[in-house]
Amino acid sequence: MILGSFLKVSHRDSIRDLYGMIVAQARLPTFYEAYGVPDTVEGRFDLIVLHLVLVLARLNDAEQGQRLFDAFCRDLDANLREMGVGDLAVPKRMHRFGEAFYGRQAAYTAAFAAPDPRILVNALARNIFPGSADDAGPVRLARYARALLRELEAQDTAALLSGKVEFPEPETVGTL
Repeated sequence: MILGSFLKVSHRDSIRDLYGMIVAQARLPTFYEAYGVPDTVEGRFDLIVLHLVLVLARLNDAEQGQRLFDAFCRDLDANLREMGVGDLAVPKRMHRFGEAFYGRQAAYTAAFAAPDPRILVNALARNIFPGSADDAGPVRLARYARALLRELEAQDTAALLSGKVEFPEPETVGTL
């Protein structure tokens, strides 16, 4: 079954490519410079989670979604180890990251379904901009997130699963 092995590697590569594009988008300097997202480990984590939640919602494919989530977890694990977190502490940290992911996923999913647009702004303020009295960043990020959701809905599922995703330009979206 050589072909079967090749197909598994191909799917793994496309999911890795898709995850890489999510991370690259979340690391754009605009989010930290113009939107005011804290340029910290937590801020970067939260932007990756926001993008990941929206892509997962768009995929609506349990198997591929699980593969994408697994790529996220492998990346977190590798980053923790690279930062010097010991082998015994990594599982505890991963558990906390998992709880944070699922909490944010639930909050963002509910916020997008809610008729009041402030619910998303409040969820972003609470998770990405904690302690900030200024809501300009959360408002702008909410506009971007809604634009991203619209952009993802317009994209072909097969293209997404092959690792190709089009993201809106944060420089222009958040200022509308």
